[in-house]
Amino acid sequence: MSEKVGSIDQLVDGTEKIGVIGSPSSTSELALDILGAAVTRKLVGELALFRFLQDSSPHYALGQITEIQLRNIWHEDPTMRSLIRQRGRVDAVSERQDTHQGKMVISAVFRQSGSFGYEPSILGTVPSTGTSIHLVADDVLNEILHLYRDQLFYLGHVYGSKPRLPLWFKHFDRGPDGAGEAYHLGIFGKTGSGKSVLAKMILLAYARYPKMALLVIDPQGEFAKDLRGGGAGGEFALPLGDVVKRLGKQAFVLTVRNLVLDRWELFEQILYESPFFERLTIPKSENRELACGILSDKLQKSGIKLKDLSHRESFDKAWKLLGDDKVQKQFYRSEAPRQRFHAAWEEANPDEFFNDYWGPVTELFREDRPNARPVNKALSWLLNPEASIRPLLVIDLSREQTQGLFWNARIQSLVIKRMLDGLTQAAEYFYKEGQSLNTLVVIDEAHRLAPREISKEDDAARGVRDVLVDAARTTRKYGLGWLFISQTLSSLHNEIIQQLRIFFFGFGLGLGQEFQALRQLVGSSGTALDLYQLFRDPHSAFDISSRQYSFMTIGPVSPLSFAGTPLFFNAFNTVEAFLEANRLKS
Repeated sequence: MSEKVGSIDQLVDGTEKIGVIGSPSSTSELALDILGAAVTRKLVGELALFRFLQDSSPHYALGQITEIQLRNIWHEDPTMRSLIRQRGRVDAVSERQDTHQGKMVISAVFRQSGSFGYEPSILGTVPSTGTSIHLVADDVLNEILHLYRDQLFYLGHVYGSKPRLPLWFKHFDRGPDGAGEAYHLGIFGKTGSGKSVLAKMILLAYARYPKMALLVIDPQGEFAKDLRGGGAGGEFALPLGDVVKRLGKQAFVLTVRNLVLDRWELFEQILYESPFFERLTIPKSENRELACGILSDKLQKSGIKLKDLSHRESFDKAWKLLGDDKVQKQFYRSEAPRQRFHAAWEEANPDEFFNDYWGPVTELFREDRPNARPVNKALSWLLNPEASIRPLLVIDLSREQTQGLFWNARIQSLVIKRMLDGLTQAAEYFYKEGQSLNTLVVIDEAHRLAPREISKEDDAARGVRDVLVDAARTTRKYGLGWLFISQTLSSLHNEIIQQLRIFFFGFGLGLGQEFQALRQLVGSSGTALDLYQLFRDPHSAFDISSRQYSFMTIGPVSPLSFAGTPLFFNAFNTVEAFLEANRLKS
């Protein structure tokens, strides 16, 4: 046996032996007979290992213990039950005849492979009963995965245990540390389950790659707050901006105050939503839509630039056009409503309309605002293939940033759709040029942007959802991957869920429709779902410092999960532990 095998065997011998393989066992799930010395230990969730020979080669199988059962056949006997009912216990059998049995789901098997260290294998047979089961320690994992040390990233510890769970997040291009193609991820969990913090940790995992561009669509402004000022508030104050800067990556927050819209169609749609025409007696209808289109068209023909719409001269031109009887006849053929409109226009105060209704809309298109950047230029800067280090761009679309602008949920949807359209067009262009976009887009509040059910009247929201669904289907080959963050699993569009490759499930999906949706994804791994249901609500902890944020993950995100089985971990609950584990400290 080689020196490496001897080394790993020594490490395994140094770990705690908790049981042996029992009966019945199969290659999908093993029965464990727990040793007497280990029955008082917490074993559920622990990562365990056993050695066995397969095809004359030493193999090492790892998996998590998903369940512990206690059996005492004497206590199940009706006569003994009668005695126990009277005495409380029978000294000859109570406790002494207890047997503890566990279930272990194998997630990874490694074969020792000469000079290459360890290579993935499968559990092609069931080792004999009596084979020792050991708890896994960090040094055992370090030895097995020593060739991939630089690729590993840690989000926390094995569920309820001490070893750190090794994960890997590969960039989407070819070459070292690359996956060769993009893939999509999803993080699900109720409010307060830790999914936003987990997403920021994952964002930093990808930020390690200089050639990878990162974009965050941030409807609530949470990521933007973390990037500003080099730190964040809250119980897990991850200094996102500082760490990104330390990694050599430039980070930039673009709010709606300096994001310049650059499409006349957007002007038409936003003007339609604003109270501008409503105050001129045109309700939301085909007529208002027609009026917005005609006004936009005539302004363009008169040589007015989109960026100059906020000027008083542009407004005066628009106001004059609306007072023209020929123009009015184009969107109001009937005499009565046209006269009503004309009367309202004559009585209106142009200064009031300019300040209160025209200005807040056209400000969104003004380029001479401080730090203003049009959508196209922002995307070009983000996706520049010539850049040696590509940046992190956060689009802050929160309402807090919209003072002085006309803004609501529908306008937010229109702006998001503009960003997504620009992204997919860029991805197609790069694909035709034979280049991978190598970009991850983080979508916060995905359940609001891509729900299963949506109102027929809400065209803007449906537009965003359709773009996201189409992107999830098609952009993987372009090197464009998506990370969706959602509070629910059952309400996110099914097509997006079907396209996800890596899942993280936090607390809060254990009941009702959410659990049914989870069961459909996890499949027949019943014990895994049992373990998931043991997750505690982080807010049930006695104090903030003892909160545990537990997650179940599915997909090829760990060198320990290539068998496709779920893995469980508790996310780091201190910033220092996270930064130190991933060598991100200054």
